[in-house]
Amino acid sequence: MKKTKSIGSGSDLSLKHKSFSNTGILLFITISLFVLLYVISLLLFSESNFAKYSVFFNLFNNKAYLLMLALGLTVVLITGSIDISVGGVTGLISMVIATMLLDNSVNAIWTIPVALAIGLAFGIVQGYLVSYMEIQPFIVTLSGMFFARGMISVINPKSVPISNEMFMGWSSAKLYIPFLYNVRKNGTHDVAYLTPAAIVAIIVLIVIIVMLKRTKFGRSLYAVGGNPQSALLMGINVKKTKFMAHVLCGVLAGIGGLLYTLFAPSGNPGNGYGYEIDAISSSVIGGVMLSGGVGLPIGTFFGVLINALIERVVPLLGIVDASWPRIITSAFLFAFIVIQSAFSGTVKHGDGSFVSFHMMNRG
Repeated sequence: MKKTKSIGSGSDLSLKHKSFSNTGILLFITISLFVLLYVISLLLFSESNFAKYSVFFNLFNNKAYLLMLALGLTVVLITGSIDISVGGVTGLISMVIATMLLDNSVNAIWTIPVALAIGLAFGIVQGYLVSYMEIQPFIVTLSGMFFARGMISVINPKSVPISNEMFMGWSSAKLYIPFLYNVRKNGTHDVAYLTPAAIVAIIVLIVIIVMLKRTKFGRSLYAVGGNPQSALLMGINVKKTKFMAHVLCGVLAGIGGLLYTLFAPSGNPGNGYGYEIDAISSSVIGGVMLSGGVGLPIGTFFGVLINALIERVVPLLGIVDASWPRIITSAFLFAFIVIQSAFSGTVKHGDGSFVSFHMMNRG
């Protein structure tokens, strides 16, 4: 019987244990931070109904599109790459959709494949340049961001509202959760609900979690981000893996652009501005390491909730300047980068970079 060759046994397993341990610590910090911020908000702003189920669910309903962008960043950051074009892609998709539906001559169903195609196109082009041409991902995706922003103004330099009946029906639809409600003073029920965008985001989140944890491709992403040289020795096609990571990020940006347009049904040259920073901060605050190889989608989910909570709380503090939520989020991002640096000595490889050949071939 042929023996299965594995990479290291003693020290590698020890390092793998440390990697899992530190990943868990980062996730614990993220979840604890969200719970702490929510409890503080509940105590300080009791009149703002933070105790209601509907308020909690609306944190996610309003940021479903950001979860898509952040999950895309999670995938590429795990491989040690980055994509800062997702905000521009989001804005471009919203303008394309608004222009398509301007005179109601196009069926709203077509907005779905168009959004996915735009995201896929950016993912393929940028992924090829980053992985096979070996151009710095920051430069490639910065160019992609500028291209997307330029194309928005080329398509239409003015705001374009959406009035398509089918699309607006999607935008306003709600799936109520009957057993999650609070009783108002007048005796009526304030029932929590999910929007179609939130439902799509939850489904995609589950798919990404399963993909990263259970598939060969998911393990390859961690291996490439943890140590590309070791991954190559393990028989992983490093270039193809990075390429596919960027393609997946592009597709998720396409979905995010569609969900954003459902949330804010209009095309505007300013749509998506700065969302790449929100996506990166949500991923990093969620425990994804910028150095690659470490990160969990569920952490990104809580990172998005922290972003949404900050955006809701800041106006309650009497701060009307719209830039302050992003300033505070950036401060959290900086803090988490510092925290990550404390783990960088032990987290040399990601959640799966120390995988035997048998495990890689088994997927």
